[in-house]
Amino acid sequence: MTTSDLVGLRIKTVRRQRGLSQAQLAHPELSDSYVSLIESGKRTPTPAVLELLAQKLDCSLSYLINGVTAEQMEDIELALGYARLALENGEVAEARTRFRELLANSNLTGLPTLRQDTEFGLALATEAAGDLDEAISILLKLREEELSPERRIEVAMVLCRAYRDSERLTEAVTVGEQMLGGSARLPWTDPLVELAATLLSAYMHRGDLLRARQFAAELLNAADALGTPRSIVAANWMASNVAYNTGHNEEALSFAERAMAVQLENGHPRSVARMRLALLQQRLKARPAEAAAVRDELRATVAEFEQTSTSTIDKARVHVELAYAEYMTGDLDKAVEHAKIGRGLVPEYGHVLGAEANLLLGRAYGSVGRSAEAAGHVASVRDWLTPLPDSRRSASTWLATAETIEELGDAEGAVEAYQRALACAGL
Repeated sequence: MTTSDLVGLRIKTVRRQRGLSQAQLAHPELSDSYVSLIESGKRTPTPAVLELLAQKLDCSLSYLINGVTAEQMEDIELALGYARLALENGEVAEARTRFRELLANSNLTGLPTLRQDTEFGLALATEAAGDLDEAISILLKLREEELSPERRIEVAMVLCRAYRDSERLTEAVTVGEQMLGGSARLPWTDPLVELAATLLSAYMHRGDLLRARQFAAELLNAADALGTPRSIVAANWMASNVAYNTGHNEEALSFAERAMAVQLENGHPRSVARMRLALLQQRLKARPAEAAAVRDELRATVAEFEQTSTSTIDKARVHVELAYAEYMTGDLDKAVEHAKIGRGLVPEYGHVLGAEANLLLGRAYGSVGRSAEAAGHVASVRDWLTPLPDSRRSASTWLATAETIEELGDAEGAVEAYQRALACAGL
C-alpha cells in the first residue's frame, strides 16, 4: 500500500469509530466526494487538510500520517537514540540488541525513515561486532529499498568497507564504482568523498596502485574545492596511504599529520581512534628508530579503542600492531601476548590480519630458539592466507612468511611461500 492508501485507511477507520459519515466529516470545509477520494487513496491531502481532519476526528496528526500516536513516536525516537548512544560509546552488544528490539516494534512498520535508520544502525553495530557477513546481508537488503540520496551513499560506503574488510575486494570495488557513477558522477559532497576514499582503499588492497594514486590526486582536488573538514580528512588520509604504499614515506606522514590535525578538532571518537592507529602504523614502519615512542602511544591507543565503537577487526588490528612494536623494542613476552589477543579477535574467516598475528608469533618464538612453536605458527599462516583472493597485502604477507620460513631452515617451504607471494602479485 502507498502512503496515500495508508493515510486514507486510517481516516476511514477513525471516522467509522466516531460514528461519522463522509458528509458529516467533510461539512462545512470540504466536500464529501473529496473525503471519499482521500479515504480511497486517490487523493493525497495537503498538510492543512490533514490537520483539519485530525481535529474533526479528535485524533493526533501523527497518527493519521504515521499510524502511531505522538507518544508512541516519542518512545521510538528515544529508543533509537539510546541504541545510537550505546554504539557511539563502544557498547556494541547492547547497541545490537537495542536496534533488534526496535525493529521488532510493530509501530515501526509505518515509519519508513525511522525503520531505515534502525536497520542502518543495526548494520553498523553488526559490523562493529565483527560479523561482517551478517552486516553485508543487512546492507544489501536495505539497499533494495527506496532511500534518500544521502542514505544511499552511506549504505554504499559501509557496504564497500565491509566487503573490503572481508577481503572480498572485487565486490568492494563494484559497490563503490557503481555508486560514484563513472562519467555521470554526481557533484562532490562530503559523503561522496568519504565513499570514494573507501573505494580507494579497496584499490590499494587489491594492488591497483596506479589507479589508487590517480584517484588520490582527484580526491585531494575535490577536498580542496569543498574545503570541509570531512572531505579534507578523507582525502588527505587516503593520499597518505597511497604515498606510503608507493614508497613515499615522508610524504605519507605529511598527509597523515594534516588529516589527523583536522580530525582531532572535528572528528568522531571512533574515527579519531582509527586514524591514530593508522598514523602510528606508518610511523612504526617509516621511522623504526621511533619504535619505543610509538609503542607507548599504541599502549594508550588500546585503551582508547576499548572506549569507542571501533569494530572487533579494529581492536584486533591495534593489538597486532602493538605486538609488532613490542617485538621491535625487544619485549617478546608482550609481543606474544598482544599477538595472541589480536588473533583471537579476528573472526573465523580468512583474513590477512590473522595471518600477520601468526607470523609475528612465529618470529617471536624463533628469536628465542623455540623452533617447533615458531614453525607451527608460521605453518598456520597458510591456513589463514589460502582462502583469500590474491591481493597486494596477501603478497606482502606471503613474502614475509617465506623469509621467516627460510630463517627457520625450511628451504622447500620457503620456496613454496615465495611462489605464492609472486602469484598474489600477479607475477
